Amino acid sequence: MKIQIINGPNLNLLGVREKSIYGDSSFDTYLEQLRHQYTDVIIEYFQSNKEGELIDKLHEIGFSYDGVILNAGAYTHTSIAIADAIAAINTPVIEVHISNVHKREAFRHHSMLAASCVGVIAGFGLNSYRLALEHYLTR
Repeated sequence: MKIQIINGPNLNLLGVREKSIYGDSSFDTYLEQLRHQYTDVIIEYFQSNKEGELIDKLHEIGFSYDGVILNAGAYTHTSIAIADAIAAINTPVIEVHISNVHKREAFRHHSMLAASCVGVIAGFGLNSYRLALEHYLTR
């Protein structure tokens, strides 16, 4: 099984930014733990602060991977283009968020991507990624 994790803007700063919201672990550290826990799954990782690069990555892997775990960051709330890219590919996408976006600012309560995704997981910290991975393993 091949799973692509895609993180959007500012998620390269996990572990150093807003620790009260996002925790104090870097994503690289968490990814190492995931790969150690799920040795029978190929887990690829991509992060970009640029919307077009996220879309290009979805197009690149969207017909050959078993699943995508996408945290589009703030683009979740603004990007019709990413939503269209998700709708255009065959690979199922799960939208994830580290924080509970519904306990935060009102603009974070709406996702432009959710309707194109198979599901949304939010509010479980970095564990949100593992929960999404578990979905792909049990379907």
